[in-house]
Amino acid sequence: MGFEVIGQPHPNRAERVAQLAELGFNWANIEEEQYWVDQVIAINAGMSQELHVVSAKLWSIFDKAARFIIGRRDLYELLSIPEVLWDGLEQIEPNEIGKLSQYARFDFAIDHNGSIKLLELNADTPTGYVEAAVATPWVCKQYGLETPNSEMSKQVKEAWASNPPEYAACVGYGEHAEDSGTIDMLVKHSELPMRCIDCLDLWVDQGELKVGEQTIRSLFALYPKEWMAIDEGGEALAHSIENGYTTILNSPHAIILQSKGLQAVIWAIHELGSEMFTQEEHAVIAHYMLPTYNKAVFDGSYVSKSMFGREGGSVRLFDSQGNVETEDKDGFDTSRFFSRVYQKRAEMAQVDLHHGSFHLLTGVFVINGVPCGILGRVGGLITGNNSHFIAIGVKK
Repeated sequence: MGFEVIGQPHPNRAERVAQLAELGFNWANIEEEQYWVDQVIAINAGMSQELHVVSAKLWSIFDKAARFIIGRRDLYELLSIPEVLWDGLEQIEPNEIGKLSQYARFDFAIDHNGSIKLLELNADTPTGYVEAAVATPWVCKQYGLETPNSEMSKQVKEAWASNPPEYAACVGYGEHAEDSGTIDMLVKHSELPMRCIDCLDLWVDQGELKVGEQTIRSLFALYPKEWMAIDEGGEALAHSIENGYTTILNSPHAIILQSKGLQAVIWAIHELGSEMFTQEEHAVIAHYMLPTYNKAVFDGSYVSKSMFGREGGSVRLFDSQGNVETEDKDGFDTSRFFSRVYQKRAEMAQVDLHHGSFHLLTGVFVINGVPCGILGRVGGLITGNNSHFIAIGVKK
């Protein structure tokens, strides 16, 4: 069992980068950095199938646990959910089963033996969509590999059709290549008439969300909801949403799924043997999830990270003696605002690429409640902002 690296970087990278840019992936190079790795990782059909099956089962488990949280303010606090969002979580009707978030991504560690362990769920603002939905099929076709990502655009179209946004937004639209390109592609795949705007151009007037003088009734924003407790104007935005002036996709309840503290809640319920989960769900949790707690109670090595950390910025890895082995000092450490969660360490397979040996992180997108795309990223022990994208395909 393992991962097979196929191909060597093309001698004319600039030509291939230009082709990807024409497809909408225009950050294959970020300044002088080669973000996209011009090789491909092949997995077998069995691993691809297992990833999709376990993602569907974990998605159901997370949905059930998140609904258990709704209305329990002591658990909101335990999960570091900002108080400014509490009223909205209770006033707004949750989406149907399996749709608390309609745009999410699981991140898995897979070791050299093929053992799959869940690291975390980004259930609110995952990037990597263009890499998975557009660049990965392009690369896989060239190497004769199948891709499980071909249904991603269909799922986006169906998700957004159920509650069509009028606008899509990110911070730095037109300036931040990755975030701008992500919402541009989501809008394209939604096939809806929609204007893309900068979050910094939004303002609230007597509860109404506006851009310029135009009132916004519905919005998709690649903007982490927890920042409403920190950013200027965040409280006004939360007020607009909770009082029905504006609807957002993902729904406010996605923040419960987003908190890494939810994994600690799921693990606690599992350890208690609660009938809230079926025997099959308990088996899935035991096999695919990692022991996760609100305190460092481990004898062996473990990881700590902010409940709302992103891009590895708050991650610290501890060795078997409880000493910090490594931490990400490049990303922003959000643990100054949110509590930490502690999780048993899992091994990620190393892959030998043309320009070095890297650890592989495997993501699975869940869009409209359906696992539908695999994303490969390679980096160090912590997959941070300096990681690289590499396509993952399936051997025929």
